Amino acid sequence: MKRILGLDLGTKTLGIALTDELGLAAHGYETFRFEEFNYKKAREHVIELCNKFDIEEIALGIPYYASGDISPRAESCLRFKDDLLKLNSNLKISMIDESYSTIEADEMLKEQNLSYNKRKEIIDEMASVVILNRYLSSKGGK
Repeated sequence: MKRILGLDLGTKTLGIALTDELGLAAHGYETFRFEEFNYKKAREHVIELCNKFDIEEIALGIPYYASGDISPRAESCLRFKDDLLKLNSNLKISMIDESYSTIEADEMLKEQNLSYNKRKEIIDEMASVVILNRYLSSKGGK
């Protein structure tokens, strides 16, 4: 089974998670940092990872308003998805509601007794793990 990539896109960071080789468990990979709104650099990095790990499937977090409406950040995520597909049309990209993923990630990190500074350093990476786990759960763990 192929690995799956999980992404938490921010304005200056991209939290990245990967599944194991069986596609069953999500693990944090990195927080990729880029100049604010330089999504081109972030997209290029994602394509490099897709090539490196033979990725064909991505779970991309999308932030909705509490009402369920599309937010301006959600529109950025949808453009990011479209631009990734222009670079690699073979990718399957699923949009996953990322509501409260950062809060959930922060709670997980607090349980590990990590300092505020360490949590801040890896919070986006851990949020991408939450997003990827939500995606895996929606697929029934397969």
